[in-house]
Amino acid sequence: MADDPNKDEAEVEEKPKRRMRRTKAKDEAPKTEAAAEATTDEAAAEPEAEEKPKAEEKPKAEKKSKAKEEVEEKPKRVIPVYDPENPPVIKAHARYVRTSARKARLVCDHIRGHSVTEARMILAHTPRDVAGDWQKLLESAVANAEHNLELDGENLRILSVQADEGPTLKRFRPRAMGRASAIHKRTSHLSISLTPKE
Repeated sequence: MADDPNKDEAEVEEKPKRRMRRTKAKDEAPKTEAAAEATTDEAAAEPEAEEKPKAEEKPKAEKKSKAKEEVEEKPKRVIPVYDPENPPVIKAHARYVRTSARKARLVCDHIRGHSVTEARMILAHTPRDVAGDWQKLLESAVANAEHNLELDGENLRILSVQADEGPTLKRFRPRAMGRASAIHKRTSHLSISLTPKE
């Protein structure tokens, strides 16, 4: 069966190739003494190569320590001292709110001059959608007062509130007879100012 003349030449050629690949892998696996010595020489040379960059890294570490010192030398945030004669005014702004200024003014008129706690209660029970925007703006102003000036948020009153007109977005809706009617989507800029109670 081994000497069958009908076998393809391709099949006969494949077997020696496979054997050669296996023999190459076997030849690579065992290490000779010369190869072992070469690897030990390379391993001994590697620490020398590693030591050179370490010597170069020392100036970098010094630079980092200098940078840290510069950061530490920066002055800390100075909190202004509260002066009863000139009370501070804390402001917050909300721009491009998607409501008309007229609707926003209907709500802001209710909270003008009230304390923060009263304004929160009024806005919580106001059925208009813009009341939610005013409530967010009020909380932002209170947070500014507590963080920037270290004031008590409950001891503040609303000095002024206003709603100014913002840009109007113009859209169109198709109508009968090939006409188009304009839709004006109005926006507004809301602002609020707080001050400590007297």
